[in-house]
Order: sequence, then structure tokens, then C-alpha cells
Amino acid sequence: MPSKLLDRYFRMDKLPHIWCPGCGHGIIMKAVVDAIDELGLEKDKVCIVSGIGCSSRAPGYMDFNTLHTTHGRALAFATGIKMANPELHVIVVTGDGDCAAIGGNHLIHAARRNIDITTIVFNNNIYGMTGGQYSPTTPTKEKGTTAPYGNIDKNFDLCELAKASGATYTARSTAYHAKQIKDLTIKGIENKGFSLIESLSICPTYYGRKNKKGDAPEMMKHLKNGTINIKAANKLSKDEIGNKIVIGELYSNKEAEYTEEYQKIIDRMQEGR
Repeated sequence: MPSKLLDRYFRMDKLPHIWCPGCGHGIIMKAVVDAIDELGLEKDKVCIVSGIGCSSRAPGYMDFNTLHTTHGRALAFATGIKMANPELHVIVVTGDGDCAAIGGNHLIHAARRNIDITTIVFNNNIYGMTGGQYSPTTPTKEKGTTAPYGNIDKNFDLCELAKASGATYTARSTAYHAKQIKDLTIKGIENKGFSLIESLSICPTYYGRKNKKGDAPEMMKHLKNGTINIKAANKLSKDEIGNKIVIGELYSNKEAEYTEEYQKIIDRMQEGR
């Protein structure tokens, strides 16, 4: 990482980070910082919010206005911040368990309101920080400490969930495709409404080990070979796509943004209408 990015955007006294060797979260964090830098956003106009989990350590390393909240409540806190300070660029950094399990209700309602928050999901398919329990995105039949014989639940498609709930921008990429995460994050921040960028990560310590996925390089190869860009996927049948995960910009639409609509109510009240 160029030293200017480290000096400008990171709390050097908090580094090195505590993520496990081979974890993909550092790559995603850096891609988010690259997006902010490329947009030229003022640091004081950016607020990064997280809940609890491996991914939620990221704001502690990032030198912006940051808030480390309780488990699953990042979007609730972020909603309050955005309502109080609509001029801020509010970015939520969250994990698959944090946002889709205990925080699932906050996710669907933030999307339903179409509030201008950009949510980056560091999805490693497991609860990494608390011992390797299976999560709402753990693929069916895959193992975790709470599913030693295989998970029988169907896993969430987070982008489809957000879209169905009302999000106006959804996208997906992987830690292997770091530049794409940056580009999609830029579009998510520029979208005036609720944006969700699912960033598939790797967890060699728990998910990889329990499911015999190999070491970190092998898991990164799986992200490369097990995904397909949406532009290519649109030219293929479902059978041709097979089990590959579709990445890229999945959905974009323009609708009224929540804080702007709320301000209209305030304006009408002040005008006595």
C-alpha cells in the first residue's frame, strides 16, 4: 500500500491488524479506502460504522469518523447518524452474521427506506471471531462448529435480499477482485439511496479448515475460478453458469431517498402547510 494512503487514511498506532494470516478482510478494507480516496471525499465528511465481528474491526484501523457499535446494530446507528447529519457519507462495514442474522431486521428496513447508506458486507461465510459457527450465508451442506455434520439451512443471497427489500444499488465482488470492489464501492457511494456491496472474503482459519478448502492461496483461487462477471453470465443459460457465483453490478435504480423526503416534511411544517 502506498505510504501516502497509510499516513492519510489509517491510524498507524492501531496497526498491525489482528486478523488471522490469510484473511481476506484487509484487502477489502484497502479497496474501500481506495474508493474514498478516488472520490476525493473529505475525511470529516465520512463516517464509517461497524457492529461486532471480524469485519467490524476495520473502522478501528481507519482514520475517519468511526463508530464501533453492538452486534447487529450497525445499520441502526448509521440510520441515526445519517438522519442527524444528512451531508455525511455514511458507510457501514459489516459481516454476514452481523448484518444477516441478528442484524437482519435492520438490513431490510434500511433498504426499505432507501436511506443513503453504503453497506459493505465482508462475507466470509462463517462466524470467524466467535469460534466458527455457521452463518446465514454458509452454503448448504458446509460445516461449522455448530454444524459439524453439515449445515441444512438454505443460505441467503444478500444482494437479492437487499434488492427485494428496496435497496436501489446492489453489487457483488470478491477479495480476489480488489479493483472491482473499489469500483463498485465508488458507485455505491455515488448512489443516492441504500447501496449494498457484498464482498466475498476468505477465512482459512475456520471456514477453510473445517470444509477442507485448502490454504489461503487455494481459497483465493476458488474465488477467481468460482465466479463469473454478470456481463458474461447474461449471455449464458443457468446450466452453463452452473454453480459459479455472479459478480459485478447486479442492480441499480433511482428512487426517492429517505432523508430528502424527511426534509420535505420539515420544510412543510416550517412553512405552516
